Amino acid sequence: MVKLTLVGRLRDGMPLSQTPAHLIEDNEAFLASYRQKAELVLREITAGALTKPKMTILVDHCCFHYLIGDGTCCIALCDAWYPRKLAFHYLQDLHEELEKVDNRIIESFLEPYSFKRFDYVIGNIRNRYLDTRTQANLYKMNSDRRNYVDIPTEEFSNILRNCQTSGTDVGTSATITHAQATIWSSHLLEVIALKWTPITILVMVAAILLWTGVVLNEYNTLTAW
Repeated sequence: MVKLTLVGRLRDGMPLSQTPAHLIEDNEAFLASYRQKAELVLREITAGALTKPKMTILVDHCCFHYLIGDGTCCIALCDAWYPRKLAFHYLQDLHEELEKVDNRIIESFLEPYSFKRFDYVIGNIRNRYLDTRTQANLYKMNSDRRNYVDIPTEEFSNILRNCQTSGTDVGTSATITHAQATIWSSHLLEVIALKWTPITILVMVAAILLWTGVVLNEYNTLTAW
């Protein structure tokens, strides 16, 4: 089945959208690990290290399939047994939906995974491909066989090795960057700061005045003797 999907922008390698979390059956550790691998694949495509418009990348007992479109790239993580042809039909459906989006919207996002509305598009299209035995999916697998014969295949370990050789920072994750940005740039933090900073200052001033009053009182008492 399709386990994880990532949609990224090719101009700068920023991931824009992903499978909604509530649709992912695997645990969070699995999700974080393979999301980071998908982000690495996206960065390699953006950097020009992966030049094929479509490719299958073998990793553990799964496969990454990616398809490059007009300024965007869709990446899907599937079980190794999942039909590759069906996976690329899924990616093609995603690209057709992306083509309906104004390019100015695609270019407007400044933080990773900000295109939340497209998360639901991913979820809806993914549902069509869960059962490989539906009539629609069987038809897709039995048609246009020639278009899927020459798709190149690569091992993820080779891509990782090339990254290390070229000096690419393979540990940098947009997920981590996004988490930091969400915390420190959030509207909630701004509200908290605006609300509590004046109160904190007033409390500190009151404490200083109280302490000063106590010290002066003790001083006056001592000098009176």
